[in-house]
Amino acid sequence: MQFALNEDQVAVRDMAREFAVEKIAPHALRWDEEKHFPVDVMREAAALGMGGIYIRDDVGGSAMTRFDAALIFEALATGCPTVSAFISIHNMASWMIDAYGNDTQRQKWLPKLCTMESLASYCLTEPGAGSDAAALRTRAVREGDHYVLNGQKQFISGAGGTDILVAMVRTGGDGPGGVSTVVIDGKAPGVSFGANERKMGWNAQPTRAVIFENARIPVENRLGDEGIGFKIAMAGLDGGRLNIAACSLGGAQSALDKTLGYMKERKAFGKRLDEFQALQFRIADMATELEAARTFLWRAAAALDRKDPDATMLCAMAKRFGTDVGFEVANQALQLHGGYGYLSEYGIEKIVRDLRVHQILEGTNEIMRLIVSRKLIEGAR
Repeated sequence: MQFALNEDQVAVRDMAREFAVEKIAPHALRWDEEKHFPVDVMREAAALGMGGIYIRDDVGGSAMTRFDAALIFEALATGCPTVSAFISIHNMASWMIDAYGNDTQRQKWLPKLCTMESLASYCLTEPGAGSDAAALRTRAVREGDHYVLNGQKQFISGAGGTDILVAMVRTGGDGPGGVSTVVIDGKAPGVSFGANERKMGWNAQPTRAVIFENARIPVENRLGDEGIGFKIAMAGLDGGRLNIAACSLGGAQSALDKTLGYMKERKAFGKRLDEFQALQFRIADMATELEAARTFLWRAAAALDRKDPDATMLCAMAKRFGTDVGFEVANQALQLHGGYGYLSEYGIEKIVRDLRVHQILEGTNEIMRLIVSRKLIEGAR
């Protein structure tokens, strides 16, 4: 593991950062206020290779690494964490098809997913199965060459605005061994959506329930064998957790940069804010925490790329630490702006609202601690 980026990695990061500056940041506040889902802008990002970052190139993917993805999602999130996070979820769902689908499935869905002509949602959580995801109840009963689906998914990012639903459903008995993964057309008969949720943040992407009422899905849409769906879902989340940590760091870095600019201009008690030692100490701590989280994220991404036995644990650690640090740095940035930080036009309060949910989704940070502790205890036996 290197502690300096090579030329290709710098180029990837700078490309994503320039896109964020030019195409995302100028519109982020308006998209948040209007609850606008900027599909056209995301397709422009896909044209630069960001629609299928770690998808194989035979179907139009960029065939890059998880490390590259971490650089990209952090850079995009400096423009808007919400937009970056949706692109990350789209990549996660697409990767599940690439990794576990057969060649026919890959050729059918992935070319349009890589261009983001088609958008994908990841459907695991249910009204009664959040952290206890293996308790999901959406039932898929086989009838000939189809499954008949009944049930509901909850808090699904992009739902109602996406074309492909990668859903975990119960084809067998209780527990993780009864779960399978199917790919569903978002416009299929029997598939409907709840109202767009009114949320604290993440307003530039819709969040809805997905409802299945006797939806007939071809058996050929199943990824892999019956009973491995929970494994597929968890494998997707290893990378998803890195991505969401990267989004937290990008949002927090933007908040810190805004704060440094504000402190140069704002005066109190006859001095600029950046001349007060107490405030200098605070921004030093903020920057140090961000750098520590970023270094940890890079280590976890490299571990996932090389299929390290501890990769799942490291991804959970990086997600917990990165999202906690990201939110705290953004919250401190708001505090350093005083009353102005609470005003929407400065953009700080939006970052705080957007980053808060990162401590909940892709597995709550409490669940991340469980993953880590179980691995440690298992290794000590």
